Amino acid sequence: MRTHKCHGRVITALVGCTALVLSVTGTAAAQPAHRTATDRQVLPAKDGWAAYGSGTTGGAAADAAHVYTVSTWDQFKAALADGGSAPRIIRVKGTIDADGPGCDSFAVPGYDFAAYLKTYDPAVWGRGKNLDGEPDDSPEGLRRASEARQDASIKAYVPANTTIVGIGEDAGFKGASLQIKGVDNVIVRNLSFESPLDCFPQWDPTDTADGNWNSEYDSVDVYGGTHVWMDHNTFTDGDHPDSTLPSYYGRIYQQHDGEMDIVKGSDYVTASWNVFEDHDKTILIGNSDSAATAAVDRGHLKVTFHHNLFSNLVERAPRVRFGQVDSYDNHFVAGDGYGYSYGIGMESRLVAEHNAFTLPDGVEAGLILKKWKEAPLTADDNYVNGALTDLIAVHNAQVPGEILQSGAGWTPALRTRTDPAKAVPGIVDHRAGAGHLR
Repeated sequence: MRTHKCHGRVITALVGCTALVLSVTGTAAAQPAHRTATDRQVLPAKDGWAAYGSGTTGGAAADAAHVYTVSTWDQFKAALADGGSAPRIIRVKGTIDADGPGCDSFAVPGYDFAAYLKTYDPAVWGRGKNLDGEPDDSPEGLRRASEARQDASIKAYVPANTTIVGIGEDAGFKGASLQIKGVDNVIVRNLSFESPLDCFPQWDPTDTADGNWNSEYDSVDVYGGTHVWMDHNTFTDGDHPDSTLPSYYGRIYQQHDGEMDIVKGSDYVTASWNVFEDHDKTILIGNSDSAATAAVDRGHLKVTFHHNLFSNLVERAPRVRFGQVDSYDNHFVAGDGYGYSYGIGMESRLVAEHNAFTLPDGVEAGLILKKWKEAPLTADDNYVNGALTDLIAVHNAQVPGEILQSGAGWTPALRTRTDPAKAVPGIVDHRAGAGHLR
Protein backbone atom coordinates (compact mmCIF):
# COMPACT_ATOMS: atom_id res chain seq x y z
CA MET A 1 0.00 0.00 0.00
CA ARG A 2 1.38 3.41 -0.96
CA THR A 3 2.12 5.94 1.78
CA HIS A 4 2.20 9.73 1.91
CA LYS A 5 3.78 12.12 4.36
CA CYS A 6 1.28 14.78 5.45
CA HIS A 7 2.13 17.51 7.98
CA GLY A 8 5.08 15.50 9.22
CA ARG A 9 3.33 12.13 9.58
CA VAL A 10 3.21 9.14 7.25
CA ILE A 11 -0.24 7.84 6.31
CA THR A 12 -1.61 5.44 3.74
CA ALA A 13 -3.28 6.46 0.50
CA LEU A 14 -6.55 5.04 1.85
CA VAL A 15 -6.52 7.52 4.71
CA GLY A 16 -5.52 10.73 2.85
CA CYS A 17 -4.81 14.08 4.47
CA THR A 18 -6.12 17.62 4.43
CA ALA A 19 -3.42 18.74 2.00
CA LEU A 20 -4.01 15.94 -0.49
CA VAL A 21 -7.22 14.12 -1.34
CA LEU A 22 -6.51 10.93 -3.30
CA SER A 23 -8.97 9.02 -5.42
CA VAL A 24 -8.27 5.28 -5.24
CA THR A 25 -11.03 4.17 -7.56
CA GLY A 26 -9.46 5.15 -10.93
CA THR A 27 -12.12 5.23 -13.64
CA ALA A 28 -15.54 5.91 -12.20
CA ALA A 29 -17.67 2.77 -11.99
CA ALA A 30 -20.65 4.65 -13.38
CA GLN A 31 -18.99 5.07 -16.78
CA PRO A 32 -20.28 2.70 -19.46
CA ALA A 33 -17.75 0.03 -20.37
CA HIS A 34 -17.54 1.22 -23.97
CA ARG A 35 -16.77 4.86 -23.09
CA THR A 36 -13.48 6.10 -21.68
CA ALA A 37 -13.95 8.38 -18.69
CA THR A 38 -13.11 12.00 -19.41
CA ASP A 39 -10.13 12.00 -17.06
CA ARG A 40 -8.51 9.13 -18.98
CA GLN A 41 -9.22 10.31 -22.50
CA VAL A 42 -6.21 10.92 -24.75
CA LEU A 43 -5.79 13.21 -27.73
CA PRO A 44 -7.24 11.47 -30.82
CA ALA A 45 -4.88 10.54 -33.64
CA LYS A 46 -4.27 13.36 -36.15
CA ASP A 47 -5.92 15.94 -33.85
CA GLY A 48 -3.51 18.79 -34.50
CA TRP A 49 0.18 19.18 -33.85
CA ALA A 50 -0.03 17.61 -30.37
CA ALA A 51 -0.81 14.30 -32.11
CA TYR A 52 2.53 14.35 -33.92
CA GLY A 53 5.03 11.59 -33.14
CA SER A 54 4.32 10.01 -29.76
CA GLY A 55 0.99 11.83 -29.45
CA THR A 56 -0.42 13.23 -26.22
CA THR A 57 -1.79 10.92 -23.53
CA GLY A 58 -1.23 12.98 -20.39
CA GLY A 59 -1.84 10.91 -17.26
CA ALA A 60 -4.14 8.34 -18.88
CA ALA A 61 -1.90 5.48 -17.69
CA ALA A 62 -2.02 6.61 -14.03
CA ASP A 63 -2.54 3.90 -11.43
CA ALA A 64 -5.09 4.38 -8.68
CA ALA A 65 -2.52 5.85 -6.29
CA HIS A 66 -1.84 8.70 -8.71
CA VAL A 67 -5.41 9.87 -9.23
CA TYR A 68 -6.16 12.95 -7.12
CA THR A 69 -9.31 14.95 -6.48
CA VAL A 70 -8.55 18.48 -5.26
CA SER A 71 -10.58 21.49 -4.24
CA THR A 72 -7.96 23.88 -2.78
CA TRP A 73 -4.77 25.46 -4.08
CA ASP A 74 -2.65 23.65 -1.48
CA GLN A 75 -4.17 20.31 -2.47
CA PHE A 76 -3.56 21.04 -6.14
CA LYS A 77 0.11 21.95 -5.61
CA ALA A 78 0.60 18.88 -3.43
CA ALA A 79 -0.85 16.64 -6.15
CA LEU A 80 1.52 18.17 -8.71
CA ALA A 81 4.51 17.55 -6.45
CA ASP A 82 3.61 13.99 -5.47
CA GLY A 83 4.91 10.96 -7.34
CA GLY A 84 7.73 12.34 -9.46
CA SER A 85 7.17 11.84 -13.19
CA ALA A 86 4.74 8.94 -12.83
CA PRO A 87 1.55 9.46 -14.87
CA ARG A 88 -1.03 11.33 -12.82
CA ILE A 89 -4.59 12.53 -13.12
CA ILE A 90 -5.68 15.57 -11.12
CA ARG A 91 -9.43 16.10 -10.95
CA VAL A 92 -10.34 19.67 -10.02
CA LYS A 93 -13.59 20.15 -8.14
CA GLY A 94 -15.10 23.64 -7.88
CA THR A 95 -13.23 26.93 -8.29
CA ILE A 96 -9.79 27.06 -6.72
CA ASP A 97 -8.55 30.50 -5.64
CA ALA A 98 -4.77 30.85 -5.93
CA ASP A 99 -4.71 34.45 -4.72
CA GLY A 100 -5.31 33.61 -1.10
CA PRO A 101 -5.91 36.69 1.04
CA GLY A 102 -5.01 39.07 -1.80
CA CYS A 103 -2.36 41.56 -2.86
CA ASP A 104 -1.64 42.98 0.57
CA SER A 105 -0.43 39.58 1.73
CA PHE A 106 2.33 39.57 -0.89
CA ALA A 107 3.73 43.05 -0.17
CA VAL A 108 7.06 43.08 1.68
CA PRO A 109 7.54 45.40 4.67
CA GLY A 110 8.20 48.93 3.47
CA TYR A 111 6.53 48.62 0.08
CA ASP A 112 4.41 51.72 -0.56
CA PHE A 113 2.72 52.21 -3.91
CA ALA A 114 2.24 55.93 -3.29
CA ALA A 115 6.01 56.27 -2.80
CA TYR A 116 6.56 54.30 -5.99
CA LEU A 117 4.33 56.67 -7.97
CA LYS A 118 6.04 59.73 -6.50
CA THR A 119 9.57 58.45 -7.16
CA TYR A 120 9.08 57.36 -10.77
CA ASP A 121 6.73 60.07 -11.93
CA PRO A 122 7.98 60.94 -15.45
CA ALA A 123 8.07 64.59 -14.43
CA VAL A 124 10.68 63.62 -11.83
CA TRP A 125 12.37 60.50 -13.20
CA GLY A 126 12.15 61.28 -16.89
CA ARG A 127 11.37 58.95 -19.77
CA GLY A 128 14.76 57.90 -21.11
CA LYS A 129 16.00 55.64 -18.30
CA ASN A 130 14.54 52.34 -17.12
CA LEU A 131 14.38 51.12 -13.53
CA ASP A 132 16.65 48.08 -13.83
CA GLY A 133 19.49 49.43 -11.69
CA GLU A 134 17.40 50.54 -8.72
CA PRO A 135 18.70 49.17 -5.38
CA ASP A 136 16.82 46.65 -3.26
CA ASP A 137 15.72 49.26 -0.71
CA SER A 138 14.27 51.60 -3.35
CA PRO A 139 10.55 51.62 -4.21
CA GLU A 140 11.39 49.55 -7.31
CA GLY A 141 13.48 47.12 -5.27
CA LEU A 142 10.64 46.64 -2.80
CA ARG A 143 8.26 46.17 -5.73
CA ARG A 144 10.54 43.43 -7.11
CA ALA A 145 10.62 41.66 -3.75
CA SER A 146 6.84 41.85 -3.44
CA GLU A 147 6.45 40.53 -6.97
CA ALA A 148 8.70 37.58 -6.12
CA ARG A 149 6.42 36.63 -3.24
CA GLN A 150 3.36 36.66 -5.47
CA ASP A 151 5.24 34.73 -8.14
CA ALA A 152 6.11 31.94 -5.73
CA SER A 153 2.54 31.75 -4.48
CA ILE A 154 0.39 31.74 -7.63
CA LYS A 155 2.56 29.73 -10.04
CA ALA A 156 2.07 25.97 -10.19
CA TYR A 157 4.50 23.78 -12.13
CA VAL A 158 2.94 20.91 -14.05
CA PRO A 159 5.02 17.72 -14.35
CA ALA A 160 5.28 15.51 -17.42
CA ASN A 161 2.63 12.85 -18.07
CA THR A 162 -0.15 14.79 -16.34
CA THR A 163 -3.86 15.22 -17.00
CA ILE A 164 -5.63 18.08 -15.21
CA VAL A 165 -9.39 17.97 -15.73
CA GLY A 166 -12.32 19.84 -14.27
CA ILE A 167 -15.15 17.84 -12.77
CA GLY A 168 -18.59 19.27 -13.50
CA GLU A 169 -19.56 22.66 -14.88
CA ASP A 170 -17.90 25.02 -12.39
CA ALA A 171 -14.34 23.71 -12.05
CA GLY A 172 -11.41 26.02 -12.54
CA PHE A 173 -8.86 28.43 -11.17
CA LYS A 174 -8.93 32.06 -10.14
CA GLY A 175 -5.68 33.99 -10.12
CA ALA A 176 -3.51 30.97 -10.94
CA SER A 177 -0.66 30.64 -13.42
CA LEU A 178 -0.04 27.10 -14.66
CA GLN A 179 3.55 26.57 -15.79
CA ILE A 180 4.07 23.81 -18.36
CA LYS A 181 7.79 24.31 -18.40
CA GLY A 182 10.28 21.99 -20.06
CA VAL A 183 8.04 18.93 -19.77
CA ASP A 184 6.33 16.58 -22.23
CA ASN A 185 2.84 15.11 -22.45
CA VAL A 186 0.31 17.30 -20.63
CA ILE A 187 -3.49 17.50 -20.98
CA VAL A 188 -5.58 20.36 -19.51
CA ARG A 189 -9.36 20.13 -20.03
CA ASN A 190 -12.73 21.43 -18.86
CA LEU A 191 -11.41 24.25 -16.67
CA SER A 192 -12.21 27.94 -16.35
CA PHE A 193 -9.27 30.28 -15.85
CA GLU A 194 -9.82 33.77 -14.46
CA SER A 195 -6.66 35.70 -15.33
CA PRO A 196 -4.20 36.30 -12.51
CA LEU A 197 -4.02 39.93 -11.47
CA ASP A 198 -0.45 41.19 -11.14
CA CYS A 199 -0.37 43.05 -7.84
CA PHE A 200 2.91 44.80 -8.64
CA PRO A 201 3.23 45.87 -12.31
CA GLN A 202 6.48 47.61 -13.23
CA TRP A 203 6.66 51.05 -14.78
CA ASP A 204 8.98 51.15 -17.78
CA PRO A 205 9.63 54.72 -18.97
CA THR A 206 11.36 53.38 -22.12
CA ASP A 207 8.48 51.19 -23.37
CA THR A 208 7.10 53.38 -26.18
CA ALA A 209 7.55 57.13 -26.19
CA ASP A 210 5.06 57.50 -23.34
CA GLY A 211 6.17 54.59 -21.15
CA ASN A 212 4.06 51.61 -20.09
CA TRP A 213 3.04 49.51 -17.14
CA ASN A 214 4.19 45.92 -17.71
CA SER A 215 2.73 42.93 -15.91
CA GLU A 216 3.55 39.27 -15.37
CA TYR A 217 1.57 36.02 -15.25
CA ASP A 218 -0.28 34.14 -17.94
CA SER A 219 -3.12 31.82 -16.99
CA VAL A 220 -1.23 29.08 -18.83
CA ASP A 221 2.43 29.42 -19.82
CA VAL A 222 3.80 26.71 -22.11
CA TYR A 223 7.54 27.35 -21.81
CA GLY A 224 9.64 24.73 -23.59
CA GLY A 225 6.78 22.27 -23.20
CA THR A 226 5.97 19.60 -25.79
CA HIS A 227 2.89 17.52 -26.62
CA VAL A 228 0.33 19.68 -24.84
CA TRP A 229 -3.44 19.44 -25.38
CA MET A 230 -5.57 22.35 -24.13
CA ASP A 231 -9.22 21.42 -24.63
CA HIS A 232 -12.63 22.77 -23.61
CA ASN A 233 -11.25 25.45 -21.30
CA THR A 234 -12.50 29.01 -20.76
CA PHE A 235 -10.09 31.93 -20.34
CA THR A 236 -11.40 35.28 -19.12
CA ASP A 237 -10.51 38.33 -17.06
CA GLY A 238 -13.57 37.64 -14.91
CA ASP A 239 -14.23 40.29 -12.26
CA HIS A 240 -11.23 42.41 -13.32
CA PRO A 241 -11.51 43.37 -17.00
CA ASP A 242 -9.15 46.05 -18.26
CA SER A 243 -12.03 48.53 -18.20
CA THR A 244 -11.92 48.41 -14.38
CA LEU A 245 -8.20 49.13 -14.10
CA PRO A 246 -6.98 52.64 -13.17
CA SER A 247 -4.46 54.77 -15.05
CA TYR A 248 -1.26 56.34 -13.77
CA TYR A 249 1.14 58.60 -15.66
CA GLY A 250 -1.47 58.68 -18.43
CA ARG A 251 -1.20 54.91 -19.10
CA ILE A 252 -3.49 52.08 -18.04
CA TYR A 253 -2.19 50.33 -14.93
CA GLN A 254 -2.02 47.01 -16.79
CA GLN A 255 -2.32 44.08 -14.38
CA HIS A 256 -2.87 41.34 -16.98
CA ASP A 257 -0.46 39.56 -19.27
CA GLY A 258 -1.55 36.74 -21.60
CA GLU A 259 -4.28 34.14 -21.34
CA MET A 260 -2.07 31.45 -22.86
CA ASP A 261 1.50 31.92 -24.13
CA ILE A 262 3.55 29.32 -26.02
CA VAL A 263 7.25 30.22 -26.00
CA LYS A 264 10.90 29.14 -25.67
CA GLY A 265 11.03 26.25 -28.11
CA SER A 266 7.67 24.74 -27.17
CA ASP A 267 6.34 22.28 -29.73
CA TYR A 268 3.39 20.10 -30.68
CA VAL A 269 0.50 21.91 -29.03
CA THR A 270 -3.21 21.54 -29.84
CA ALA A 271 -5.74 24.06 -28.50
CA SER A 272 -9.27 22.87 -29.28
CA TRP A 273 -12.79 23.89 -28.27
CA ASN A 274 -11.61 26.62 -25.87
CA VAL A 275 -13.12 30.05 -25.20
CA PHE A 276 -10.76 33.02 -25.03
CA GLU A 277 -12.67 36.14 -24.06
CA ASP A 278 -12.56 39.67 -22.65
CA HIS A 279 -8.81 40.20 -22.79
CA ASP A 280 -6.16 42.36 -24.44
CA LYS A 281 -2.91 40.50 -25.17
CA THR A 282 -4.37 37.04 -25.51
CA ILE A 283 -1.98 34.46 -26.98
CA LEU A 284 1.69 34.89 -27.82
CA ILE A 285 3.59 32.29 -29.82
CA GLY A 286 7.29 33.16 -29.63
CA ASN A 287 8.11 36.07 -27.35
CA SER A 288 10.92 37.94 -29.11
CA ASP A 289 12.51 38.73 -32.47
CA SER A 290 16.01 38.54 -31.01
CA ALA A 291 18.76 36.33 -32.37
CA ALA A 292 18.93 34.43 -29.08
CA THR A 293 15.21 33.69 -29.21
CA ALA A 294 15.43 32.71 -32.88
CA ALA A 295 18.08 30.13 -32.04
CA VAL A 296 15.67 28.47 -29.60
CA ASP A 297 12.37 28.90 -31.48
CA ARG A 298 13.30 28.39 -35.11
CA GLY A 299 11.92 25.03 -36.29
CA HIS A 300 9.65 24.70 -33.26
CA LEU A 301 6.40 26.32 -32.03
CA LYS A 302 4.15 23.96 -34.03
CA VAL A 303 0.64 24.73 -32.79
CA THR A 304 -2.91 23.93 -33.91
CA PHE A 305 -5.99 25.98 -33.00
CA HIS A 306 -9.37 24.58 -33.97
CA HIS A 307 -12.98 25.08 -32.90
CA ASN A 308 -12.11 27.86 -30.45
CA LEU A 309 -14.21 30.92 -29.71
CA PHE A 310 -12.25 34.18 -29.56
CA SER A 311 -14.65 36.79 -28.17
CA ASN A 312 -14.23 40.46 -27.30
CA LEU A 313 -10.44 40.39 -27.55
CA VAL A 314 -8.15 43.27 -28.46
CA GLU A 315 -5.24 41.43 -30.07
CA ARG A 316 -3.03 38.30 -30.30
CA ALA A 317 -5.39 35.51 -31.28
CA PRO A 318 -2.59 34.59 -31.74
CA ARG A 319 0.46 36.73 -32.51
CA VAL A 320 3.02 34.39 -34.09
CA ARG A 321 6.79 34.45 -34.35
CA PHE A 322 8.66 31.54 -35.96
CA GLY A 323 5.75 29.15 -35.41
CA GLN A 324 4.22 26.75 -37.91
CA VAL A 325 0.63 27.38 -36.87
CA ASP A 326 -2.58 25.82 -38.19
CA SER A 327 -5.73 27.77 -37.27
CA TYR A 328 -9.02 26.48 -38.65
CA ASP A 329 -12.72 26.32 -37.79
CA ASN A 330 -12.47 29.05 -35.16
CA HIS A 331 -15.01 31.82 -34.53
CA PHE A 332 -13.72 35.33 -33.88
CA VAL A 333 -16.19 37.85 -32.44
CA ALA A 334 -14.83 41.39 -32.28
CA GLY A 335 -15.91 43.84 -29.61
CA ASP A 336 -14.93 47.23 -28.21
CA GLY A 337 -11.30 48.18 -28.72
CA TYR A 338 -10.64 45.47 -31.31
CA GLY A 339 -7.14 45.69 -32.76
CA TYR A 340 -6.49 42.54 -34.77
CA SER A 341 -6.77 38.75 -34.57
CA TYR A 342 -3.74 37.23 -36.31
CA GLY A 343 -0.36 38.87 -35.76
CA ILE A 344 2.07 37.96 -38.53
CA GLY A 345 5.54 38.08 -36.99
CA MET A 346 9.14 37.07 -37.55
CA GLU A 347 9.47 33.96 -39.78
CA SER A 348 5.93 32.82 -38.93
CA ARG A 349 4.17 30.30 -41.16
CA LEU A 350 0.48 30.65 -40.43
CA VAL A 351 -2.29 28.71 -42.17
CA ALA A 352 -5.72 30.23 -41.39
CA GLU A 353 -8.58 28.39 -43.07
CA HIS A 354 -12.34 27.81 -42.67
CA ASN A 355 -12.67 30.42 -39.91
CA ALA A 356 -15.63 32.72 -39.24
CA PHE A 357 -15.32 36.35 -38.17
CA THR A 358 -18.12 38.46 -36.74
CA LEU A 359 -17.25 42.16 -36.87
CA PRO A 360 -19.40 45.05 -35.64
CA ASP A 361 -20.27 48.06 -37.78
CA GLY A 362 -17.27 50.28 -38.30
CA VAL A 363 -14.64 47.54 -38.01
CA GLU A 364 -13.09 46.68 -41.36
CA ALA A 365 -12.09 43.17 -42.36
CA GLY A 366 -8.61 44.44 -43.20
CA LEU A 367 -7.86 44.66 -39.47
CA ILE A 368 -8.12 40.90 -38.95
CA LEU A 369 -4.50 40.49 -40.02
CA LYS A 370 -1.67 42.57 -38.57
CA LYS A 371 1.75 42.59 -40.20
CA TRP A 372 4.71 42.86 -37.86
CA LYS A 373 7.35 41.28 -40.10
CA GLU A 374 7.57 39.94 -43.64
CA ALA A 375 6.18 36.38 -43.46
CA PRO A 376 3.88 34.79 -46.07
CA LEU A 377 0.72 33.10 -44.84
CA THR A 378 -2.11 30.99 -46.22
CA ALA A 379 -5.62 32.35 -45.61
CA ASP A 380 -8.31 30.47 -47.55
CA ASP A 381 -12.06 29.91 -47.18
CA ASN A 382 -12.63 32.42 -44.37
CA TYR A 383 -15.97 34.18 -43.87
CA VAL A 384 -16.53 37.67 -42.47
CA ASN A 385 -20.08 38.44 -41.35
CA GLY A 386 -21.27 35.52 -43.44
CA ALA A 387 -19.46 36.50 -46.66
CA LEU A 388 -16.49 34.65 -48.16
CA THR A 389 -13.53 37.02 -47.78
CA ASP A 390 -9.94 36.94 -49.00
CA LEU A 391 -8.29 38.15 -45.79
CA ILE A 392 -4.95 38.93 -47.42
CA ALA A 393 -6.45 40.85 -50.32
CA VAL A 394 -8.75 42.91 -48.12
CA HIS A 395 -5.92 43.66 -45.71
CA ASN A 396 -3.65 44.83 -48.52
CA ALA A 397 -6.43 47.04 -49.88
CA GLN A 398 -7.44 48.58 -46.54
CA VAL A 399 -4.13 48.88 -44.69
CA PRO A 400 -1.70 50.90 -46.82
CA GLY A 401 1.96 50.14 -46.29
CA GLU A 402 1.38 46.67 -44.81
CA ILE A 403 1.41 44.38 -47.83
CA LEU A 404 1.14 40.70 -46.92
CA GLN A 405 2.26 37.84 -49.16
CA SER A 406 0.27 34.66 -49.74
CA GLY A 407 1.61 31.13 -49.32
CA ALA A 408 2.81 29.71 -45.99
CA GLY A 409 4.74 26.98 -47.81
CA TRP A 410 3.18 23.99 -46.06
CA THR A 411 -0.12 22.09 -45.96
CA PRO A 412 -1.54 20.90 -42.62
CA ALA A 413 -2.09 17.15 -42.45
CA LEU A 414 -3.10 16.77 -38.80
CA ARG A 415 -6.84 17.44 -38.79
CA THR A 416 -9.58 15.05 -37.69
CA ARG A 417 -12.54 17.04 -39.05
CA THR A 418 -13.15 20.24 -40.93
CA ASP A 419 -16.48 22.01 -40.63
CA PRO A 420 -17.72 24.50 -43.24
CA ALA A 421 -16.73 28.00 -42.20
CA LYS A 422 -20.32 29.28 -42.46
CA ALA A 423 -21.41 26.62 -39.95
CA VAL A 424 -18.64 27.36 -37.45
CA PRO A 425 -20.46 30.00 -35.32
CA GLY A 426 -23.42 27.71 -34.72
CA ILE A 427 -21.14 24.81 -33.81
CA VAL A 428 -18.44 26.52 -31.78
CA ASP A 429 -20.52 29.04 -29.86
CA HIS A 430 -22.61 26.28 -28.27
CA ARG A 431 -19.94 23.68 -27.61
CA ALA A 432 -16.65 25.44 -26.84
CA GLY A 433 -15.42 26.21 -23.35
CA ALA A 434 -15.48 24.65 -19.90
CA GLY A 435 -18.49 22.75 -18.60
CA HIS A 436 -19.25 20.83 -21.79
CA LEU A 437 -17.42 17.59 -20.97
CA ARG A 438 -19.18 14.82 -19.08
